[in-house]
Amino acid sequence: MLRQRVITAVCLVPVALAGLFGLDGGYFALFTAMIVLLAGREWANLAGVASGAGRLTVVAALAVAMALLWFSGQSQAGWVLVIGALGWALNLWWVIGHPEREAQWSSTTMRLAMGGWVLLPTWVGFNVLRDSGGVWLLFVLLLVWCADTGAYFFGRAFGKRKLAPKVSPGKSWEGVLGGMGVTAFLAVIFSLWQSLDLEATIVLVVVTLGVTLTSVLGDLLESMLKRHRGLKDSSQLLPGHGGILDRIDSLTAAVPVFALFFSWLVMA
Repeated sequence: MLRQRVITAVCLVPVALAGLFGLDGGYFALFTAMIVLLAGREWANLAGVASGAGRLTVVAALAVAMALLWFSGQSQAGWVLVIGALGWALNLWWVIGHPEREAQWSSTTMRLAMGGWVLLPTWVGFNVLRDSGGVWLLFVLLLVWCADTGAYFFGRAFGKRKLAPKVSPGKSWEGVLGGMGVTAFLAVIFSLWQSLDLEATIVLVVVTLGVTLTSVLGDLLESMLKRHRGLKDSSQLLPGHGGILDRIDSLTAAVPVFALFFSWLVMA
């Protein structure tokens, strides 16, 4: 298993970095759309769509929605990100109320709708951040990596209080706080790199802490859906790593929420 994980990572990481930072404009949008569409096929499975034709239909609908958003221009990005943020507020309500509130979201129709307000804003968020020049896209990617890494090590060392035992028993509040500490430090480093003043640095740290918590929610939401479906991984597309959603679950929450804050701060 470890050998598979290493081989997959060695193959995929250069491709991902080249696509995320070597492409821009329509090529970048197409690259990220392919990732989101693969995730969309996995989401269809999590939603309970059993047939291959049904899952293909879900992917096609997602592709049409992205095409319409692209050709409508950036003017539509703001409201998509707002819908995504509202969707994550609803996702939080369901995660913290699991399993008592399961009946509210367990139908296939509702889970497909959930996929819409998760995946479309993710794609829009990627494009908004890439259009900024890529620095803040790099930041949010590092934020998620630092949050996951910090949570893992702090959780192993100090974890006692379970975060959401009915959703993901391995996560602890100590791990979350450790991840937040690491991402706050990352925000300070980036503020120095970007020569931000004190006020902007404080805003960045506060936003970073909020987005860090949101990234944890992204992980918990996918865990909840997989638990409902009785699945360990969203798919077996990436040997040793599971599926696309297993790799980007935190990003599906962090990217659109950070992009929304970024858009507001830039326009302010």
